[in-house]
This record gives sequence, C-alpha cells and structure tokens, in this order.
Amino acid sequence: MKCGDFRETYVEDMAIFETAFARRALWLFLAAMAAVPAFAGGFWLDVVNRILIAVVAATGLNILTGFTGQISLGNAAFLSVGAYATAALAGKAGLPFPVVIPLAGLITAAVGMVFGIPSLRLKGLYLAVATLAAHFVIEFAVTHWDSMTGGVNGISIPAAAAGPLSLDGDARLYYLILPLTVGMLLFAKNLFRTKVGKAFVAIRDQDISAEVMGVNVFKYKLLSFGVSSFYVGVAGALLGYQARIISPENFPITLAIDQLGMIIIGGMGSILGSIFGAVFITLLPELLRLVVGPLSATFPQLTTLFSSLKMGVFGLAIVLFLLFEPDGMAARWHTIKNYWKLYPFSY
Repeated sequence: MKCGDFRETYVEDMAIFETAFARRALWLFLAAMAAVPAFAGGFWLDVVNRILIAVVAATGLNILTGFTGQISLGNAAFLSVGAYATAALAGKAGLPFPVVIPLAGLITAAVGMVFGIPSLRLKGLYLAVATLAAHFVIEFAVTHWDSMTGGVNGISIPAAAAGPLSLDGDARLYYLILPLTVGMLLFAKNLFRTKVGKAFVAIRDQDISAEVMGVNVFKYKLLSFGVSSFYVGVAGALLGYQARIISPENFPITLAIDQLGMIIIGGMGSILGSIFGAVFITLLPELLRLVVGPLSATFPQLTTLFSSLKMGVFGLAIVLFLLFEPDGMAARWHTIKNYWKLYPFSY
C-alpha cells in the first residue's frame, strides 16, 4: 500500500498543487465561485466581494508582516491611498479601470516605500508605531486636501469602465474582483519560490545573518513594503469601485487592526492563512448580525450594543486563537491534510 508523499522529480517538488486531485478540486472550486452571482442575492454578493478585496489586502499585509517580519499598522491608510488614487485617475482623469487599478497600486507602493524607509533602523514595536504614525499623516492629508479628496465630505468614484464595458453593479464587478484576486494570490504564492521571496523570509528569520550571507537588507525591506503596499493599493482601488463614494470614515484605524487580526487568525507567513483569515473576519460580523437580528425583537438593547458586541467577539476570537491555535487556521488545515496523506499510518 502506498503511504506518504513521494516526489521523484524537481518539477514535482516545485509544484504548487502537488496532486491531480488538488488541481481538479481547485478548478471545481473556481467554477463554483464563478457561478456565485447566479445564486447569491445582493446582500451576500456584496459580502463575497468584500471578502475577496479583504483577501488581497490581507495577502499584502502578510507579505510584509508574516513573511518579512515587518509589523505594520498602516494598512488602512494605504487602502485609502489606493482608493483616492482611483478617484483621481478614474473620476478626474477619466482613465479606464485596466489602467487605473495597476496605477493605483503603483502609487500606493511608492507611498508605502517612503514610509518603509525607517525600517532600516526600526523593528518590532518601534516600526509598528512608525507605521501607525504614517496612518495619521495620511489621514490628515486626506482630510485636509479638499481639492483632491473632497475632505470630510468624501468623493464619488464612477463605475469601473473601459470603453463600452461598464461594471456598474456587484454582479458585474465580481467578475473583475475574482480573477484579479486569484491572479494576485498565484503571484504571491510564486513570489516565495524566488530569490526575492527567500530574501524576505531570511530577513524575517534573522536579518543580521541574512546580511552576513549577502542579502541587501535595506533593499529587500523597502521592496517588501513596496510589494505589500501594491497589493493593498489594488485592494483600495477595488474597494473604491465597489463603494462608489469614499470618505475618511471608510478607513479608520480599526480597519488596520481587523486586517492584522486576519493574518493572526489565518496564519502569518501563509498565503492560505490570508484567505482563511479574511473569510473569518469578514463573515464574523455578518453571522453575528444574523444571530442578533431575530433576538432583537425580544432583547431590543442588542441592536444598540451590536458594535460593542462585535468588537468583544473579535477580541475573544483573537485571544482564543493565540491560546489554542497560535499558528492560525492554515496550520490546522495542513495538520488535517497531512494526517490523510499518511493515513492509515498517521502517527
């Protein structure tokens, strides 16, 4: 009886999806995802779109924090840069979305690399405070640059369009968000099979040793900020196209904490963990709302306490995962998968 995972060639060793079953399961999953707009109502389609956008943003944060070890609390600010860049490029310049989205990502990458300069001398909590300062700097600029951002009143963004093609609803926008999310996940997965990705991981594990081995630590730290911010900027562009009206209220500091929670719960240093965490954190308030809704007739005070209840459940989830599953949901998934790979000798 064949038991275990046997690889006989370099191609097999480097394969992302190791078995034919895994590849077929992926194609079936993508086919099911493509059919979502045919079955989901407007509410759940909006939720799925927000989950996919959160996956892109969480993947960007995981590249910086999980894979490179650079703690960041600036994700909400970088999301706002991507969204406001989209407003300027699409609304003021009238550019089509195939041009707007990568440009918004590049603009955000440039801003992220500027705020990543202190990473040469700062690490840990000091770097986290520096990125937190970046959040407040960007928030101040967004709030007071009325001619570009609309200030506290916000600014509208036209529907994603390219010539006669207009993605003016959640269903149509879904077919932009889904393939873009899949493509960016595949890029991120392959990134850590390259020299650049391995340099990121070496810096995370021990930056002094990495420098002794010839890794240009400052260069790769800045590059990590750039790649991470590009992902977050693309997510901000998609968020802008979905919301259609954005203001500083769309990007509070709690959004950055939510995304940090995504990679903690999902699993730091794991692309799959970014997916699991984004799904969990985005669905949590929606499922909580479904539970609270029927009970609000009997206990009306639950409606006013919903926001506090949501934060309490979020905090409890973080604590429980740190205590009982510190490596995140992705680690549990790999444990289950490895058990069945070695079955019946999985001891």
